[in-house]
Amino acid sequence: MAGDTPLGADASAAADTQTASPQDASHGPGHGPGGAGFRTLLIGAIGVVFGDIGTSPLYAMREALAHSRSGGAAELAVLGTVSLIFWALILVVTVKYVIFLMRADNKGEGGTLSLMALAQRALGRRSATVFLLGVCGAALFYADGVLTPAVSVLSAVEGLGEAPVVGRHFTPFILPIAAGILISLFMVQSRGTASMARAFGPLTTIWFLTLAGLGVLHIFDDVSILRALSPHYGVMFLIDNGFLGFVLLGSVFLAVTGAEALYTDMGHFGKAPIRAGWLWVVLPCLMLNYLGQGALVLSDPGARTNPFWEMIPQMAYWPVLILATLATVIASQAVITGAFSLTQQAVQLGLLPRLSIRQTSESQAGQIYVPSVNMLMLVGVLLLLALFPTSSQLAGAYGVAVTGAMLVDSLLAWFIVRRMWKWSLPLSLAFVAPFLMIDLAFFGSNLLKIPQGAWAPLAMGAGLVTIMWTWVRGTQLLTVKTHKDSLPLTDLIQMLKARPPHRAPGTAVFLTSDAEIAPVALMHNLKHNKVLHEKNVILTVRTADRPRVPEAQRIVMEPISDDFKRLTVTYGFMETPNVPRALSLCRKQGLKFDIMSTSFFLGRRSVVPAARRGMPLWQDRLYIFLMRNAANPTDFYHIPPGRVVEMGTQVSV
Repeated sequence: MAGDTPLGADASAAADTQTASPQDASHGPGHGPGGAGFRTLLIGAIGVVFGDIGTSPLYAMREALAHSRSGGAAELAVLGTVSLIFWALILVVTVKYVIFLMRADNKGEGGTLSLMALAQRALGRRSATVFLLGVCGAALFYADGVLTPAVSVLSAVEGLGEAPVVGRHFTPFILPIAAGILISLFMVQSRGTASMARAFGPLTTIWFLTLAGLGVLHIFDDVSILRALSPHYGVMFLIDNGFLGFVLLGSVFLAVTGAEALYTDMGHFGKAPIRAGWLWVVLPCLMLNYLGQGALVLSDPGARTNPFWEMIPQMAYWPVLILATLATVIASQAVITGAFSLTQQAVQLGLLPRLSIRQTSESQAGQIYVPSVNMLMLVGVLLLLALFPTSSQLAGAYGVAVTGAMLVDSLLAWFIVRRMWKWSLPLSLAFVAPFLMIDLAFFGSNLLKIPQGAWAPLAMGAGLVTIMWTWVRGTQLLTVKTHKDSLPLTDLIQMLKARPPHRAPGTAVFLTSDAEIAPVALMHNLKHNKVLHEKNVILTVRTADRPRVPEAQRIVMEPISDDFKRLTVTYGFMETPNVPRALSLCRKQGLKFDIMSTSFFLGRRSVVPAARRGMPLWQDRLYIFLMRNAANPTDFYHIPPGRVVEMGTQVSV
C-alpha cells in the first residue's frame, strides 16, 4: 500500500532547509502592517488562534486561589496568583512561543508533527528519539482536544448558576445544557464550518474587549493590585506556600492553556498577524481582566469563589454569559479543526492508518472533516462530562496534556537550534534550558493532580501512543516481510523478456509502497490472468517532510524498459493525495493517460497474526483491526472506482 511506511519522506525533499514563512515574506499591497489584508488576518487569528487561551479567565483565577493555603483570602495569595499568571503569560507565551519557537517553522507550518519532520530533516536521518517525541506530542494534543471543549463550554454554562435571582433554578440543568451544546457542535462538523468561521474573528475580538472592559471596571476597586506585575510577589507566594506552592503551579498554568495554538496555527495566518494579535490585543486584554479579578478579590474577599462571574455588573450579566458561551464554542471549534488537521498530517506521515477525510469546502482546501475522529472526540467529551461534572473537577484533569505537549515542543526545538540553526552548545543551552525548566516545573506540578483527574488525559495519550506505535511497527514488519518474499522488479522484467506473456491493450498502473520490487497485484495478474498490458506504470506515493510540495516537483518519472515506467508522486504531509490529478501532470513529460483505457491494480493484504515472531499477539490483533478499518485506498487516492482491480494475498505479521 503506497505511502504506508512511517515518515516516508523522499530524500530529495530534505534538501531544502529554508524555514522562512511565506506569509512573513509578503509585504505587497494590503499585506503589510496596517493593510486591509493584514487586518483581516489579524482578526481571523484572534478568532481561531486565541480562542482557547481567551476562555481561561473563566476558571484560571478561581482555581489558583482555591488551592492556595489561605483559600485566596490573604492579600499575598491574590497578589502572588496574579503575578504568577502575568509572568507565565510573558515567559511561556510571549518569550517561548511568540519570540523563539515561531522561528522554527516548517515551510511556514507549525505544530508538533511539523516540528518533528523539521527535526528529522535537521538530523539528516530518521531518529527514534525524535519520532517518539513527535508521537507523544501528537497523542497529548488529541487528549487536550477532548478536554478543551468540555472544560471551556462547561465553565461558561456554569455562569447560569451564578445568574442574579434565577441562578439556583438553573443549577440542575447546567450539565445537560453543556452536553447539548457540545453534541450540537460535533454534529454540525460534517456540514463544514466555513460560513460560521467568518464570524469567529469579530465575535472573539468583542469577547477580548469585554474582558478588558470588565477588568478596567474593577481595577479601581483596589489599585494596589498593580503591585502584582512585579515577580517579587509571585516568588514570595510560592515560598510562603512551601510544597503547596509547587502544586499551585498546576492551577496557574490554566491561564496559558491554548498557548501552543500560536505555533500550531502559524501556517493558516502567518507569524506577523499572530504576533501582532497577541502583543497588541490578546495579552493586554487578558492581563487587564486578571488584574480586575485580583482587585475585586482584594476589595471583596468573598468574590474569590468565582471572581469572573462576580465582576460582571447585573445589567450586563446575560449578554456577557451569552458571549462567554459563544467564545467557548469558538475555542472548541478551533481545537476540533486542529485535531482534523493533525489527523491528516499523521495519516500522511504514516503514524495512523488511512482514514476517510472529506473536504467540506470546494474553495478552501484546509476545510476538512474526519468522521471517525469527530465521533471519537464526541464520545470522549461526553465521557469526561460524566466523570467530572463540574469545571473545577475538569480543571484537575486539564493542564497535564498541554504541559506535556509544550515540553515535547521544547525538546524538539533542541534539535532545531543545534543541527539546523548551527548554534553553539552554550548558546543552545542558554536558550532551551530555561524553557525546559519552566515546562518541567509546570508538567511536574500537573502530574501531582493525577488523583484529581490528570490520569484521564494521560490514559488517552498512552492509548493513542500505543495505536500509533503499533501501526508504525506493524507496517515496518509488513514491509520487511513483503520485500523478503517478493521478486525484484528488474528480475521480473528480464523473465518477461525471455517468456513474453499475452499483451492486453491499454495502460496498467500498479500502486506499491516499494518501487524496487514487483507489486503483488502485478504478480497475481500474471499468475492468474496471464496477461501484461501494453504500458505498465509502477506508481509509488511518497510523503515529504514538508507541508506542501510544488506542482513542478510533484512527479518523477523514470523509464525502466520499453514496457515499464517507474512513477513517484510526492505530496506534503498537509496535502490530500489525488492520483488521477497527478497523472495528468505526466503529459508534460510525454506520458499520456486516457483514464478510460487505464486500469489501476491494487494489492489488498489479508494479515493474520503470527504468535512467535514480530509483535506480541495482542499488538498483532490491534494492527489487524486497524488495517481492516483503514479507508479504502480507492477513495483515499481519489481513483475512479470503475477503473480499479483489487488482488489479494495473505501475509502473517
